[in-house]
Amino acid sequence: MSTFGTVFRVTTYGESHCKSVGCIVDGVPPGLNLSEADVQVQLSRRRPGQSNLTTPRNELDLVQIQSGVEHGVTLGTPIGLLVQNKDQRPHDYSETDFYPRPSHADWTYLQKYGIKASSGGGRSSARETIGGRVAAGAIAEIYLKQAFGVEIVAFVSSVGKIAIPSTESPKIISDKSPCEDEDENEDALTPEFRELLRTITRERVDAHPIRCPHPGTAEKMTQRILRAKNANDSIGGTITCVIRNCPSGLGEPVFNKFEAVLGHAMLSIPATKAFEIGSGFKGTEVLEGGGLSTSTNWSGGVQGGITNGEDIYFRIGFKSPATISQPQATAQYDGTPGFLAARGRHDPCVVPRAVPIVEAMAAIVVLDQLLIQNSRKAAASLLPRVTTLPPTMVLSSSKQ
Repeated sequence: MSTFGTVFRVTTYGESHCKSVGCIVDGVPPGLNLSEADVQVQLSRRRPGQSNLTTPRNELDLVQIQSGVEHGVTLGTPIGLLVQNKDQRPHDYSETDFYPRPSHADWTYLQKYGIKASSGGGRSSARETIGGRVAAGAIAEIYLKQAFGVEIVAFVSSVGKIAIPSTESPKIISDKSPCEDEDENEDALTPEFRELLRTITRERVDAHPIRCPHPGTAEKMTQRILRAKNANDSIGGTITCVIRNCPSGLGEPVFNKFEAVLGHAMLSIPATKAFEIGSGFKGTEVLEGGGLSTSTNWSGGVQGGITNGEDIYFRIGFKSPATISQPQATAQYDGTPGFLAARGRHDPCVVPRAVPIVEAMAAIVVLDQLLIQNSRKAAASLLPRVTTLPPTMVLSSSKQ
């Protein structure tokens, strides 16, 4: 489906090389001060051609608000957002008329619909994210910041095998046998990494074109991406994101737990292949008695599928871009063997430009879950106060 959300609903449209991409955003609260310039900030962070680490496609990605806003204020009605595609080169993709790109969606889209876009990735292209996800997420983020002080910051935490040092705990070096050592306690997250999550800012992230806040690691990542680019190859990486000041009580158990919806949102981003929240898989290696509690926040701000008011942090894995310019052994759509050397302008690594996409999807999830929870609270507030239940069953009035 091309619609995401329950109360705050985003419906996107557009292909990689059509006339425009965009979205309809429904559920935006009325009375929010909003201009095209407010939305443009995040679109400009995602746009192509920012550096030699990204695709040279020259798109300004200027957003136009088509509806739902008058005199700079939201009306509460659906907001239409449009971004023109200015620098299309559909002729760059003539080879894919005959050869599906290995690891790309060319083949699966054809199997799904019996027809596919003739150029680029169509709806599977990351171009879909600009006019819909990022623009809608920017609106959600403006509301969250003004109403609740929510802060969302994402950054590149690894490229290939090069990672920010503090994102991994040091392994315990021991002379014991694996059997004797298997339950030895180890921090799932280092203090340095937790401090990074508490203090990271977008200004610090954007200080380097690769959007990694660790200068030494950023330079190593840059060289790794350039090495892939010069070899007409590509490389994957990870993005870490933190949500600060998120209200508690968000999430709809049992099927729409907060982390389940968040994972849904993140894995819907093109090229994603992995998602973990809190200490993630590392958290399976430590003992509960070692401190799996809010004193360390290894659960990542979510317990039982509901936010607990602590910082929410998670990591997303992006695969290497499928479109590369070196010959790859493949087959035509009819099964005839051959080689494909794709043309066109492509990112050797998607993670630097995916940072605002991750932030946008996080904002959409938080606002949608917040509006759901607030509607529940509003409905309950109309009822007489319950006085017959034990105090342990009801939230005290001082905390409501």
